[in-house]
Amino acid sequence: MFRKVLVANRGEIAVRVMRACEELNVSTVAVYSEADKNGGHVRYADEAYNVGPARAADSYLDHDAVIEAAHKADADAIHPGYGFLAENADFARKVEAEDGITWIGPTAHSMEQLGEKTKARRVMQEADVPIVPGTTDPVEDPQEVTDFADEHGYPVAIKAEGGGGGRGMKVVQSADEAADQLESAKREGEAYFDNDSVYLERYLEQPRHIEVQIIADQHGNVRHLGERDCSLQRRHQKVIEEGPSPVLSDDLREQIGEAARRGVQASDYVNAGTVEFLVEDGEFYFLEVNTRIQVEHTVTEELTGIDIVKWQLEVAAGEELDFSQDDVDLDGHAMEFRINAENAANEFSPAPGGKLATYDPPGGIGVRVDDALRQGDEIVTDYDSMIAKLIVWGSDRDECIERSLRALREYDIEGVTTIVPFHRLMLTDERFVEGTHTTKYLDEEVDRDRIAEAQAQWGTGAGAGEEEEEVVEREFTVEVNGKRFEVNLEERGAMPVGGSRSAPRGGNGGGGSDAGGGGGGGSAASAGVEVEGDGETVEAEMQGTILSVEVDEGDEVASGDVLVVLEAMKMENDVVASRGGTVTQIAIDEGQSVDMGDVLIVLE
Repeated sequence: MFRKVLVANRGEIAVRVMRACEELNVSTVAVYSEADKNGGHVRYADEAYNVGPARAADSYLDHDAVIEAAHKADADAIHPGYGFLAENADFARKVEAEDGITWIGPTAHSMEQLGEKTKARRVMQEADVPIVPGTTDPVEDPQEVTDFADEHGYPVAIKAEGGGGGRGMKVVQSADEAADQLESAKREGEAYFDNDSVYLERYLEQPRHIEVQIIADQHGNVRHLGERDCSLQRRHQKVIEEGPSPVLSDDLREQIGEAARRGVQASDYVNAGTVEFLVEDGEFYFLEVNTRIQVEHTVTEELTGIDIVKWQLEVAAGEELDFSQDDVDLDGHAMEFRINAENAANEFSPAPGGKLATYDPPGGIGVRVDDALRQGDEIVTDYDSMIAKLIVWGSDRDECIERSLRALREYDIEGVTTIVPFHRLMLTDERFVEGTHTTKYLDEEVDRDRIAEAQAQWGTGAGAGEEEEEVVEREFTVEVNGKRFEVNLEERGAMPVGGSRSAPRGGNGGGGSDAGGGGGGGSAASAGVEVEGDGETVEAEMQGTILSVEVDEGDEVASGDVLVVLEAMKMENDVVASRGGTVTQIAIDEGQSVDMGDVLIVLE
């Protein structure tokens, strides 16, 4: 077994991996950006190293910085968690080439073979796994899209090679959308995965999203650990996951599980992974392979009693799986609820920030909470909106639902808006309770007024619990060769230079030249941007990253024209002109991170 593992991630998944390490008597190393210097994963680890500024590309995605931190800490393995570098074959290959450091995950070759969608489709097709009709070669021309639609019908899905979770996927409803949607899918693929290659699939209208957890060792053993149903999604992002699926027959369940195992075995895959399928009208089709641990792996752990993360570590260390396929038994029913800092009543828009004035998670039999934050912590909005994951087990689906309702009622969070009210609503929703929902249910069928009513009834405001601080708390982070040391100082009744109290950390800091500055957000655009002239400002309505600027200074635009494409929570959002005018100032650049309220464009 390893001596010391560096976890190349943040938040709850980093803590989850560290807990598994601790139970195996393995030391842990955290990496953190400037925005995460007070993060829960930093507190939990035995050691922590700064790998750069807030912008992910300059910290968590910086290959050299992460590997350098591993060498400084004398770590002998790297676990990537999920997201960030978890499915980056180039990074995996670099780690594999380092003397004395083991990559905890599938090989770079496996990632390229199964992580890239067209290659994975070929592997699965050769292993006799059903696939959705589609292309196996990259698509470059809109004519290819319309030709495909002529053969298979609309709608058509355009998917990025390296995409997943809806990111890099665009749906074409008619021929006149083909060019724009192809360009958009390629742009997202380039922005997020450094790969603008895309392919086509027939778009299934009302599918269920079923995924199978697998684990494979270096000795040729492959096991599947049953399925999870992840059909409750908004904009292709999972919200509630459960297992077993309430709609699969025993026969179909066995077919899907064996298909997943067969496909993985044919690819010489090692470590944990997930094979995803779409199920419609009693037929199942291969969707993709996630070559990593997933957010919802907890559901499978509760059903099987198997610690998947521990097995990731043990398999990477060369150990053999000590259970057979017949030993895998699904006991009861489990659900996972993503506790995100989002407002479900406002199209699940992410919170702009805030502090957990109250944070009191639920407990009791069958209740598990995976988190990293604690009461008083600031919400970091630079990466994702997840606060925690609530996982609930019951002897059957009915008991699981009732226990989940109890746990959600107990979950006491103030200071930031969350989707807990939405979860409570879904557990009383007829379609969800009956298990007849599909992946389109949230986007196309749910009454938005019901979500707003639930938020009003059970939600907490973003400003709850914030008061004027009487104690000025200062935390100094000292770094020696990149390694973190902390010094804390409290000043009671002290007044900072200038005669006014400091704004609470994480606030906008008011106006003035320092607004939006410091090491936190990585945003050059801020509330302090100097607007030239008397034009109307177009501001960011949410925190995100600028994917593209669609106009130039001097351009004439009409109401409804797209000015900027902003990525937030894995989705592209068009920022449009509310009226016609002339673009007199562009205050941002492509690739830049912006906060809610930042000036983007000035129109006159």
